[in-house]
Amino acid sequence: MNLTLTIGPVVSLIAGILILVMPRLLNYIVAAYLIIIGLVGLFGGGNFHVR
Repeated sequence: MNLTLTIGPVVSLIAGILILVMPRLLNYIVAAYLIIIGLVGLFGGGNFHVR
């Protein structure tokens, strides 16, 4: 069985869990998420795969 993960859904899952646990971190989590997705988009991070 092959398992392929991309960074976007993994980061959003972690961010969602952290927001549920600590709602005050929402601003920081959203900012970090946007920065990470922006960097991945700029540098072509679509080549990262976990098998």
